[in-house]
Amino acid sequence: MKLLENLNWRYATKKFDPSRKISPGDLEKIKEAIRLSASSYGLQLYKVLVIEDHEIRKTLKEASWGQTQITDASHLFVFCNTAQVKASDIDDYLELKANTQNLDVGNLKGYGDFMKDKLTSLSPEAQKNWTARQTYIALGNFLAACAELHIDSCPMEGFEPEQYDEILGLKEKGLTAAVVATAGYRSKEDQTQGMAKVRKSADQLFETI
Repeated sequence: MKLLENLNWRYATKKFDPSRKISPGDLEKIKEAIRLSASSYGLQLYKVLVIEDHEIRKTLKEASWGQTQITDASHLFVFCNTAQVKASDIDDYLELKANTQNLDVGNLKGYGDFMKDKLTSLSPEAQKNWTARQTYIALGNFLAACAELHIDSCPMEGFEPEQYDEILGLKEKGLTAAVVATAGYRSKEDQTQGMAKVRKSADQLFETI
């Protein structure tokens, strides 16, 4: 299983080589892996910003505790969750589903009403937490895709979401930054690259019931 070999190869890269850039072809593969991610009900209530602009990234670095990955990596990905689930979000999904699968959208009304009842009845904070969790499924696909391409990556929660929201104008779009990740190529000076991977044993992690 090549995936296991690639996951053993990857690590949370702390120092990137700023001179090396991800090719357009590989970048599209990473984006497609994110797009194909699973999400609850299939709604994909998030948006992924791919930040290339260096000046914006310098500002975001200040909101990321000064971590150099933000500016030195080839690309910065900001996974933004929908702050509030609206009935129109579900209607848009049903329209997309009907068009994609050649269905009568009217036949999906019961399914849509079920989703609306379950999701719009949640408190605003619960909605925000739920949509934020969906972004982590996409993040997992991002990390696996990078590993398969032997592109280094680093998922990061060490940032100030409110500052990201302000810098990127996310609030006006009904979004909020949930998690960020950098992708590129490790620097030869990254001292963490040779360290053994620290993970719990299978016996500690799994229990068969």
